[in-house]
Amino acid sequence: MALRFRKSITLAPGIRMNLSGSGASFSFGGRGASVTVGNRGTFLNAGIPGTGISSRQKLGGTSRSSSATSRKRTVDVEVTAGITDDGTLYFKDQQGYPLDEKLIARVKKQKGDLVKGLMQQKCDEINRDIEALGEVHLETPSPDLRPTFEFQEFSEPMPEQPTPKTLGFFASLFRGKRDRLAEENRQALSGYLDELQGWQNRKEEFSREQLCRKQFIENDLYTSITAKSSYLDELLRRMAWPRETIVSTELRDNGTRVYIDVDLPELEDMPHRTATVPQRGYKLSVKEMSANQLLRLYMSHVHGIGFRLIGQVFSALQDSREVILSAYSQRNNPATGMIQDDYLYSVRVDRDQWSGINFQNLNNIDVVDALTRFELRRNMSKTGVFTAIQPFDVTAG
Repeated sequence: MALRFRKSITLAPGIRMNLSGSGASFSFGGRGASVTVGNRGTFLNAGIPGTGISSRQKLGGTSRSSSATSRKRTVDVEVTAGITDDGTLYFKDQQGYPLDEKLIARVKKQKGDLVKGLMQQKCDEINRDIEALGEVHLETPSPDLRPTFEFQEFSEPMPEQPTPKTLGFFASLFRGKRDRLAEENRQALSGYLDELQGWQNRKEEFSREQLCRKQFIENDLYTSITAKSSYLDELLRRMAWPRETIVSTELRDNGTRVYIDVDLPELEDMPHRTATVPQRGYKLSVKEMSANQLLRLYMSHVHGIGFRLIGQVFSALQDSREVILSAYSQRNNPATGMIQDDYLYSVRVDRDQWSGINFQNLNNIDVVDALTRFELRRNMSKTGVFTAIQPFDVTAG
């Protein structure tokens, strides 16, 4: 039985696992004809769909008697396996109905490794989400890692010139055929020349774009405030976050001072379960995280976001001297019952101080404490409960 695992595993179409009293076999092919490979040998199965007419023939070796074959019938069962959010493993047949318990037991016995593999993948999927949230800062570049330009090769292949068609000796004796062939060759050559001209135009345009990009990275990025703003926006748009994170920026003093406003994910957006694969049995152990664990995860994630953004600015804009980052989230105001923007922290970072961080050893940095090295406004308990603060004034000089 080819187990088509939901989400995590996709097996090749047209492959099924057949369950039988004598073991497992695999069938390759679609309707009408297929080949079955099993512990009794290899068989060709042929039939006309919709007629009920079919045949089965062993390929190679000595065939067993039809009576022996009838005593060991192979039942084809196409099974879909999946895992629910609470870690329960389920099996369904081709029609989507729950699989019979006897067949489930046979699947687990014959294909236990595949089933365990599915469980491990689901477990890794759940836990990987949590790890990604707590490791956002690990992608932070060093401030010494300046933008560089690398020429790219034009990847579109050059059109191939067609080979002129020729006539055989006898066909060449007829003028009409010669004229038609000449016209075909002329059109083929004309089409090729048009393709070649278009290809050359695209290649030249690509080269011009490369030169413009080189000028942009190596010169404009240090002289033009517009280029600096454009490049920073481009860089931030390419960044992938585990949760929705909205960033706005403003460059001042020719880009030497950069203001960043970050709309953080909410605490409710954090995953709240961890999973482990049991040594025995076929149910994932999925546990709810405690309130303190959730707060610590959120605390690490929101500080990691700020840390990485600051690092991206100092790396992208080499003449930037100061970054002022303020991070807020939407929270309920208990006095009014209305949702409002609350600033959780605001930090002013100088490039020289930032360069004192060992960016080769980010794994050993406590990203929550890292921002305390700078001018930081934050009202947070040890467990990660934030009280709203007043951020640095962006209108100040």
